Amino acid sequence: MHTLTASRRSLLFGALAMTTLAIAGPAFAQQTSQDAILGKWAADDGSVKLEMFKSGAEFWAHLLFGNQIMEADNTTFKKDTKNPDPTLRSHSLENIVFIHGLHWDNGEWTGGSLYDASSGSTYKCKVEMKGNKMLLRGYLGISLLGQTREFHRF
Repeated sequence: MHTLTASRRSLLFGALAMTTLAIAGPAFAQQTSQDAILGKWAADDGSVKLEMFKSGAEFWAHLLFGNQIMEADNTTFKKDTKNPDPTLRSHSLENIVFIHGLHWDNGEWTGGSLYDASSGSTYKCKVEMKGNKMLLRGYLGISLLGQTREFHRF
């Protein structure tokens, strides 16, 4: 019967621990990072403030402030006059949910829809994190045909 010396046991335990962390680490990181977009965000140019929140398994956002959704007095919200549904045109844009349907997928949030109240159009969208920045991309059809806005927490 062969017994392991203390140093060999330590080396074996260390190798086993490192292997376990290498395999399980990405799964733990992915699990905690999917909520990284939750909270309040402001566009880097100051034109938009939004709050990302979770609704079931989806990530949504509502507008808190935006140059295009505020009247000239900067306190009154405009009405949703460009909405394709005539019954919604008299509704205020205050706290309007303008992003819905985002799903966590392999390091980014995809499959969402973004409503642009200034035009009444709806676009596809996705979100990714780069350091402390949230990158929101709205696009028509394919992601290459779109625009990305950078946001920071406030």
